[in-house]
Amino acid sequence: MNISKFKPGVNRSVHLFIAPLLWSLIGIILMMRGWDWIKPEGSFWFLLLAFLVGTAKSLFLLDDSFRKSINRILNLKDGACLGAIYSWKLWGLVAIMMTMGFLLRTFTEPGRILGTLYVAVGWALCFSSRIGWSEWFQRN
Repeated sequence: MNISKFKPGVNRSVHLFIAPLLWSLIGIILMMRGWDWIKPEGSFWFLLLAFLVGTAKSLFLLDDSFRKSINRILNLKDGACLGAIYSWKLWGLVAIMMTMGFLLRTFTEPGRILGTLYVAVGWALCFSSRIGWSEWFQRN
């Protein structure tokens, strides 16, 4: 039995599309969840803080990570597994962040602080996805 025929292989343009799409969608979900916890009334300062922290995280941490992912994708051969969109290290980081989010929601009461954190992380993901979208639009 040839197991490679079950591999979800795609070409680089699909990888280049999916990478920023994932970051954008996850970022939007986190921001929506955080917004619900912040509560709209009187939330200006929490949102301002979230966007400032998220922008800093994007510019100083995530942009480099996303550029590395784009370079990995550009070096993939067409037909590479869809899961190869990110390195094992980045997939591990995703698992750690998901676990941390679960633990935070389980052991703390979601409120303005956790909501601000979620909006900040969501905005950082959305803002850094601009790098992937730019690369995808340039090549398509």
